[in-house]
Amino acid sequence: MTNAMVRWVSVLALTVSYSAHADCAFPKAPASIPDGKSASQEEMVAAMAAFKAYNEEVNAFGQCLEQETKDKAAGTAQLMQLKTMQSKKLNAAVDELQAKAKQFNEQVRIFKART
Repeated sequence: MTNAMVRWVSVLALTVSYSAHADCAFPKAPASIPDGKSASQEEMVAAMAAFKAYNEEVNAFGQCLEQETKDKAAGTAQLMQLKTMQSKKLNAAVDELQAKAKQFNEQVRIFKART
């Protein structure tokens, strides 16, 4: 094999292995929160199911970040830096989850007061 071909194969192998270990996808909050003043029971139940799924996605995100840290940090000197970065990502996801859940719970209280 020529030197250029060896480099090309190496780059290709690196690209494939990197894509196999892609970063963990940041969980997306439900698109909308129903208005407790006008939402139907079905809309509120669907929103509750969406928030339960979102909570599970945030938990899975945390587990993915933990595994990603283990995979990337094996034998590296930047372990603390990586853990700090992963912790910030998880904290951002949890903060967003808590804020959205608070908004949803407010609408649930309004809905319950109405019915």
